[in-house]
Amino acid sequence: MPLPAASGVPTALPPGRDVPRVLSIAGSDPSGGAGIQADLKSIAAHGGYGMAAITALTAQNTRGVQAVHVPPAAFLAEQLDAVSDDISIDAVKIGMLGDESVIRTVRHWLEKVRPAVVVLDPVMVATSGDRLLKESAEAALLELLPLAHLITPNLPELAMLVGGDPAGTWPAALDQGRRLAEATGATVLVKGGHLAGADCPDALVNTAGLLSQEVVEVHGKRISTRNSHGTGCSLSSAMATVQARLGDWEASLLTVKPWLAGALENSEQLEVGQGNGPVHHFHHVRPAPPEGAFAARLWTEAQQDLADIYALDFIRGLASGDLAEKDFAYYLAQDALYLNGYSRVLARASALAPSEAEQLFWAGSSQQCLEVESELHRSWLSTRPAQGGLGPVTKAYVDHLTAASASGSYAVLAAAVLPCFWLYAEVGEKLHAQFLASGEPDGHAYAAWLRTYADEGFAEATRRAIAIVDAAGRKASDHEQAAMVTAFKQSCRLEVEFFDAPRLHA
Repeated sequence: MPLPAASGVPTALPPGRDVPRVLSIAGSDPSGGAGIQADLKSIAAHGGYGMAAITALTAQNTRGVQAVHVPPAAFLAEQLDAVSDDISIDAVKIGMLGDESVIRTVRHWLEKVRPAVVVLDPVMVATSGDRLLKESAEAALLELLPLAHLITPNLPELAMLVGGDPAGTWPAALDQGRRLAEATGATVLVKGGHLAGADCPDALVNTAGLLSQEVVEVHGKRISTRNSHGTGCSLSSAMATVQARLGDWEASLLTVKPWLAGALENSEQLEVGQGNGPVHHFHHVRPAPPEGAFAARLWTEAQQDLADIYALDFIRGLASGDLAEKDFAYYLAQDALYLNGYSRVLARASALAPSEAEQLFWAGSSQQCLEVESELHRSWLSTRPAQGGLGPVTKAYVDHLTAASASGSYAVLAAAVLPCFWLYAEVGEKLHAQFLASGEPDGHAYAAWLRTYADEGFAEATRRAIAIVDAAGRKASDHEQAAMVTAFKQSCRLEVEFFDAPRLHA
């Protein structure tokens, strides 16, 4: 007599936990493309902690299955009990079961443990055409299906489960999915991978009202590749993992389907086997770039702006000491106004920083702006007249940094403030070297400023800021990296304009 169907829609992980603990009950594939091996890769690719209870050992590769060995079912029971007696399981994926005794063992364990999410991939026939479930076990499998929340057959398996011929059209496949959902009470994932044509749709089917509608279709394009070994295993284990987190089958499928398409599209990169190769489970994970790589990219972007700075009359006059005092006074007056806004932006960086060390660095830099650098400006400006008021370039720079601080991205904000460290330190060091080479002539009007920006403390702070931005950039997504580069380049250009502002003001 069939067991009652698994009831309700599995819920997401409780607050405070975001790593699903997922158990795969399936066969082993020594070539790594299907079964337990594919399941563990798929679970890891979606942020889960994977566990495995092995139902069968296969001798197979990308060209087919050569042999199958099913260990005693009693040993499978020991594996299952060993895991569930110690570890809380958030989701279970069931794959190859092999024979009737294995199915009965899994059924008994499911009745006892009742996992929150059960995804059953009725592995009956391999992609290569090799049979992976004994015919005598089909009746036992049908009795196991109602204990699943989601069943994920391919079209030949779906036909076998409902006693028909493999569907040749999408409507026929959906009809068979409805029949299986009605018979089991579970949600059925109908997959269009075995159909002809450029489209490759999938659909969630449930006749018990557990979905927003009886059939939820998700369309997609067919990926032209021979590397589909383990596709069904990978899909079902990914669905179990994502469902444990999201608690919504439709949202889970919308997450998993594009990932699987990318795994198929990038499968050629693996160059595994001479037959039906595996999918690329970690196509979305980029190798970590070496330390300093992102900073080097930014430094390349800054070169033209540095060249423009050194070509300015203001910088040349500053180095020689011939700069008109009124131009330097305007520059310092604007810099004092700028530092007031800049210190606030650095305080915002401190609030967003992911570590205590970075919080302290940005907070200290903010304080440095107000207590040290501004003191030089106040001491100079207190004895020399300078026109006040926020200049247009100063306003544009502060507005740019404020916008970066409001973006919500710590990495983008850090990249935006970096030029005020990096370009100032570079320019200050070069000008100070020229100043020293001249023999420090008496009466050089701007010696105090040149010594301040060549200070080793400021140089060390600059190195720290560069390291922080480099680390953030190496961890960032392509989209966030692009935003960081844009913010950095805009700040570099504003540095050029800031140094040139006294000429425009005159």
